[in-house]
Amino acid sequence: MKTPLKSAVALLVALPSLAFAANWEIDTAHSSADFSVRHLMVSNVKGSFAGVKGTVNVDEKDITKSTVDATIDAATINTNNAQRDAHLKNPDFFDVAKYPTITFKSTKVESAGEGKLKVTGNLTMHGVTKPVVLDVTGPAKESKDPWGNFRSGVVATTKLNRKDFGLTYNQALETGGVAVGEEVSVELNLELQRKAAAAPAAKK
Repeated sequence: MKTPLKSAVALLVALPSLAFAANWEIDTAHSSADFSVRHLMVSNVKGSFAGVKGTVNVDEKDITKSTVDATIDAATINTNNAQRDAHLKNPDFFDVAKYPTITFKSTKVESAGEGKLKVTGNLTMHGVTKPVVLDVTGPAKESKDPWGNFRSGVVATTKLNRKDFGLTYNQALETGGVAVGEEVSVELNLELQRKAAAAPAAKK
């Protein structure tokens, strides 16, 4: 049986580049939330959300106490078809006027092998909150960009049933089945930028 100390060491190994930097910010310009769903029972339609922002806070003493807090702008949905995107934004699906954001707040971080993590959290979408588990690869080895910023990145995947979040719209097909599948495959590609340390307070 692993001791708590050994477990903590294992998690530090899983997060080598972030172990000494507590606060990271999601770079919205270089991050996306991608998804794929079955269409007409014959093909997969892919899309993405571009407006991903949030923070990743790493506890240097206990990685299991690290947290993720992310927000997605639902109105940035893009499936490369303007008519379909407009339908996805209306009350039949995401109803972005009423529910403008999708949020994820972590509740648990666990090691899942070398370079792998399982991050459990509460996903709120379309006004419904459900627990989900993200399978995370990374973070990538920290590097410095041309402007002197330290960066890393992670890829996280999961599968959701859209009906669990009240996204129930569908159309029956004459040949049987439905127009839009219920299971949605999700992949998050997040580029992280290390936040600058706060300046010490001036002495009075």
